[in-house]
Amino acid sequence: MPSSIAKLTPPTATGIDLPGVDEMLSAAVEAVGGQPREGQQRMVRAVRAALQEGEHLAVQAGTGTGKSLAYLVPAIRHAMANDTTVVISTATIALQRQLVDRDLPRLAEALAPVLGRKPTFAILKGRRNYLCLHRLSGPDEVDDGEQLFDPFAISAMGRHIKRLHEWSSSTDTGDRDELVPGVPDTAWRQVSVTARECLGVSRCPIGTDCFAERARHEAGRADVVVTNHALLAIDALENRSVLPEHDVVVVDEAHDLVDRVTGVATAELTGTSVAIASRRCGKLVDQAVADRLHEASEGLDMVLEDAPLGRWENGLPAPVAGALTAVRDATTACRMGLGSERREDPEHATQRKLALALLDEVNETSSRLLAAFAEEDVTKRYDVVWLAEQGPASAEPTSGGSARGRVLRIAPLSVGGLLRERLFGPRTVVLTSATLTLGGSFDALARQWGLPAEQPRPEGAQRTEHIESDPIPDPDAPRWNGLDVGSPFQHERAGILYVAKRLPTPGRDGLPPSYLDEIAELVTAAGGATLGLFSSMRAAKQAAEALRPRLDQPILCQGDDATGLLVKKFAEDDATCLFGTLSLWQGVDVPGPSLRLVLIDRIPFPRPDDPLVSARQRAVDARGGNGFLTVSATHAALLLAQGAGRLLRGMDDRGVVAVLDPRLATARYGGFLRASLPPFWPTTDPEVVRAALRRLATKAATP
Repeated sequence: MPSSIAKLTPPTATGIDLPGVDEMLSAAVEAVGGQPREGQQRMVRAVRAALQEGEHLAVQAGTGTGKSLAYLVPAIRHAMANDTTVVISTATIALQRQLVDRDLPRLAEALAPVLGRKPTFAILKGRRNYLCLHRLSGPDEVDDGEQLFDPFAISAMGRHIKRLHEWSSSTDTGDRDELVPGVPDTAWRQVSVTARECLGVSRCPIGTDCFAERARHEAGRADVVVTNHALLAIDALENRSVLPEHDVVVVDEAHDLVDRVTGVATAELTGTSVAIASRRCGKLVDQAVADRLHEASEGLDMVLEDAPLGRWENGLPAPVAGALTAVRDATTACRMGLGSERREDPEHATQRKLALALLDEVNETSSRLLAAFAEEDVTKRYDVVWLAEQGPASAEPTSGGSARGRVLRIAPLSVGGLLRERLFGPRTVVLTSATLTLGGSFDALARQWGLPAEQPRPEGAQRTEHIESDPIPDPDAPRWNGLDVGSPFQHERAGILYVAKRLPTPGRDGLPPSYLDEIAELVTAAGGATLGLFSSMRAAKQAAEALRPRLDQPILCQGDDATGLLVKKFAEDDATCLFGTLSLWQGVDVPGPSLRLVLIDRIPFPRPDDPLVSARQRAVDARGGNGFLTVSATHAALLLAQGAGRLLRGMDDRGVVAVLDPRLATARYGGFLRASLPPFWPTTDPEVVRAALRRLATKAATP
């Protein structure tokens, strides 16, 4: 039985007579020429029951289950029966496109005869993803910090802006993803606005033609709206109604939910971002007030250069606290200088709104940083604060900050409480992925989502003692159920899990010669067809450079070209190998003989000096749990399962997952990690594995 008794009120039906989900699923499967699948049928009934009862549901559905249909069918039925909208949230653009361009159109055609009309659907993204016609029609500005002083950058920017002007007259959606080839972020920011920067449809002179408003309007009329985890988080956590009114959310790729929500809830501050806020004020405020903010930006830059890098545990350094106070007070003064909203000419209103948006963001972040250490008990603090170096290759900062220099970041220690209150509280949520049970249990991810642990385990699974235990069950906690519908693949017959137990434990100085020798022998036996998943780009490049002269098989390495093009080349030639890092661990879908070997160099634990990871581990330790196993092992288990899941993508696929890190077989936590992987046939014998790979290579080469 579930460990909690709180229950959501199920929605009220409208009395529409609709077929059952089994009949709808049969019609859909027949229309696409598919075959009934037991796991898919179990999932569709479980989702239907969850929506009827108002209970949350977590479903692990392995590759090949057909989980998209299994949640779309009951979602559509619920939307039509209750005259409401169901939100589908995904983590990746690839899945969004699959749903909107393939699955939903085919499903709508298949269900129209049994439902009496075609179900409707729409895609909705954050406002920044849509072209802003009003911004485009304004004066050309380059508001990107140091690029102002680079004439070549300004010239390139002009070409991009000209192209965007031309595209604006032909696009029907203004959706950035439809612009091929794309433009750099710096150019796109000149023709788009965030929700804070938007004038609003009633005040914007081009509001009636707004692409973002048109997308929202279409979404409000649809049965199903497809969005992303980031926009879902903004809608739920920031009290901004960016999504249509809805009582059901289906979270696909739910293993990524916590990271995406954490990203939305993370803020950062640089001296450059404060300087840009000052420049945006321009002539809108008294020059002395704008100068005060500019001086505060210079002061922040100076103190950050002298401050210690890494996570700050004992409070803000005094100079930093002083600089942040100056930033907070100066942004407050600038905001007051802008005055209250008044009827202005559209151009002045736009400049005021752009300035106000960044002022508010800088003010809120500086205030949040100043309040981060108010709680003396480290385990009760809500936020984690750290200072990092930010090079040109790093991710673009928020707040319009520079791509260079030092950046002060603040992130929530946990998002479980936020998710429990803002996501699971008001609506019914279905979470699904091919990877949700870690160590044989849903508990690890449930705890991150803010749901109570101690739920029923997948059949045959054993409880692990490696994860932090919950205290006395909370009677007010959300009620939920977990279901593992399995996979149509026979993993024990289709795949081998090989752990190179005889190799040394990996160190910090790159791949040792024994690892390179092992990779060479495995790739040779497989005849290529190898996806090499490495823990760092440094290791991937080292392996590629060292093995290219030694092997006959071509080796592609991430970074040589666009990742999508590399994956395409890899899939087209079954002798080719592809080596890479994090983005290849998830989402690579290469069925057939082009992939016979998935090679993993080491257990993908997070970096021990990662500020957020180390803070979360310390918090678990302080509560009497095992922080390393609860945080780092869970992270590693999730990535390992995702990486191993690249092997079998079709019913006829066969191959080997080879893990070179012997700790998977020898360490105490190895059992937890292995229990998180698909149930491949296990071995530590290299001769057995090489022989199996040679047989697969011979079979693939036989006409």
